[in-house]
Amino acid sequence: MDVSGVVEDCRRCVNAGIATLHKFMGVEAVEWRAEGSTIWDTEGRDYLDLLAGFGTLVLGHRPPAVVAAAKEQLDRMPLASRVLFGKQVTDFAAALAELLPGDLQKSFFCHSGAEAVEGAIKLARLYTGRPNIVSAEGGYHGKTMGALSASGRDVYSKPFGPLMPGVSHVPFGEAEALGAAVDGETAAVILEPIQGEAGVIVPPDDYLPQAREICSNAGALLVLDEVQTGFGRTGTMFACDQSGVVPDIICLAKALGGGVMPLGAFSSTAEIWKVLEDNPYLHSSTLGGNPLACAAGLAAVREIQRLDLPSRAKALGEHALARLRRLRDEHPDMIADVRGRGLLIGVQFPDSDIAGLVIAGMIQRRVIAAYTLNNPEVIRIEPALTIPEDALDRGLDAFEESVGQAEELVAGLSE
Repeated sequence: MDVSGVVEDCRRCVNAGIATLHKFMGVEAVEWRAEGSTIWDTEGRDYLDLLAGFGTLVLGHRPPAVVAAAKEQLDRMPLASRVLFGKQVTDFAAALAELLPGDLQKSFFCHSGAEAVEGAIKLARLYTGRPNIVSAEGGYHGKTMGALSASGRDVYSKPFGPLMPGVSHVPFGEAEALGAAVDGETAAVILEPIQGEAGVIVPPDDYLPQAREICSNAGALLVLDEVQTGFGRTGTMFACDQSGVVPDIICLAKALGGGVMPLGAFSSTAEIWKVLEDNPYLHSSTLGGNPLACAAGLAAVREIQRLDLPSRAKALGEHALARLRRLRDEHPDMIADVRGRGLLIGVQFPDSDIAGLVIAGMIQRRVIAAYTLNNPEVIRIEPALTIPEDALDRGLDAFEESVGQAEELVAGLSE
């Protein structure tokens, strides 16, 4: 295959900035096939995937049970008539209801996390009759207009202003600031239990319980965006399980489609959902919740449970965090912090240039990683929850070598 032709077509017909960024990071290969935690390029070279589609591939690439379910449904009926009842969507919704925290039991299916957030905002406004939304600085909820308005980084939002009115942002993890921002006009507070794109920011243990109390006292809804943290990523099925907090609405995506289909959802209680029942098409999607996506989602949820991936993520995460914290202690001038839960781990560097050098070093060693979108000083370690322990260690070896290589380069430049 002509790799240069693919790069040129990307530059010419997709986005020249993507081609430039990939070249800067030392990426000059074209991915072709994948299995588990391994990707092969068109030249047959293998790469260890420590990014897992930005957390999407909790079951790894091409999980057999999910692929089989999707293939079976593809042969039977990939899209729905939207007139008759659909067994796939109802089976999937029922399975999800058994898994969700507390009394969350009603779900609307869409294609992405951003769409799930849009639906959650609409539902919160509809149920409460209030206009305002409070979210957190550094939060990332997607790039559609409502979701972007709730996200907390100006570099993505300012070019598209004015955004949705009635949205305010407070420092993440500070309950006092959150309490001061919530009032009788607040429809909802939307938070990530752990901020992923902000650089894997873990709040104080009492933050979510305090947020729950603030919302309940003010008559506002608590919306938790578990698009990245859900389905075992942080060591429990949902990150909010660790604090015992049940949201009023939960947003899901990424892992929900099993790494095979784009799939998102927002879910809530039967009481809140009643406002959507008089006119069930008040919020709708032509292709959301289609049979193909729901078949994949149901198989994915069953596999995550069968393999007990939350427990696996917890154990592997503790192992990885211990190794990375030792590395931090050995390279204090290079690594500012290591933090995370389960297999959602962030390594903070002094600046984004050093992080870029480390990523480039990992690509040289054929290990795939990336920085977090709202904080490019942080490299994420976010592999499939099915990754073999020896493969994870091989990736961490490459990370350690890349840190050492970057340190030598930085020292050479300063001489």
